[in-house]
Amino acid sequence: MEILTHEIYFKTNGFTEIHNITPQIQEILTESGLADGQVLVSAVGSTGGMTTLEYEPGLVNHDVKEVLDKIAPYGKDYVHNRTWGDDNGSAHLRSALVGTSYVCPFVKGHLLLGTWQQIVFIEFDTRPRDRRVIVQLMGMVSRNT
Repeated sequence: MEILTHEIYFKTNGFTEIHNITPQIQEILTESGLADGQVLVSAVGSTGGMTTLEYEPGLVNHDVKEVLDKIAPYGKDYVHNRTWGDDNGSAHLRSALVGTSYVCPFVKGHLLLGTWQQIVFIEFDTRPRDRRVIVQLMGMVSRNT
């Protein structure tokens, strides 16, 4: 059993911007040489989210934002904002609801995702950010190599 840890870095613009990070995760997995196991993908910070969805324009550019705007709208006077003198209470709530990590199994070096399923990071903060995502692989090298 091996455990390998990698990091992905990227910039965001804020306000429920969605980033498909599946290709980077699959590349890390392929380069690792691991065959079977699990990958943990974890957003560092409390104003981002990690989940899966179908990365298509309707969901990415409209539907996810619309639903979250109903649950935790931007611009509301959250007590958090008064505590810290900022405006991102909504980002913390959205992150708490979506979660900051996702675990995906892999077999024969391939992520076990549905045909249209991608692993995404969602930026909930109210400003651009430099983001870091931890990718931790736990698995076995193929016995046939």
